[in-house]
Order: sequence, then C-alpha cells, then structure tokens
Amino acid sequence: MSKLEELKFFIDSMQPDYEKFYMKGQNAAGTRLRKGLQELRKKAQDFRNEIQQERINRKAEKSS
Repeated sequence: MSKLEELKFFIDSMQPDYEKFYMKGQNAAGTRLRKGLQELRKKAQDFRNEIQQERINRKAEKSS
C-alpha cells in the first residue's frame, strides 16, 4: 500500500467517529477522533519527510 493510499484509508477509518461525534453527540467519539487526527498528523509528517528525502536524493543524482 502506498503512503497516499495509507493516509486515505486512515482518514476513511475515522468516518464512524466523526459521525458519532457530530451527528449523535457522543463525546467519547470526539476523543477518538482527536487521537486519530494526531496520528494522521504524525503519518503526514513522515510522508513529507520521505518526499523531501527523495527530492534531495534526486538532486544529488543530477549533480554527480
């Protein structure tokens, strides 16, 4: 699974808690949603770092 697909899957997995929090008013679902968003932030940052490293590697290959 690619990193982008992994992020999409992770976002989709938070949909039930989103609905429970906003539609049904369940506060515990809000806590799970916030926790999921924090994890998403970490995953997105890792993905950004991977992209940046790939850019650096490509630039180094062109220089040599």
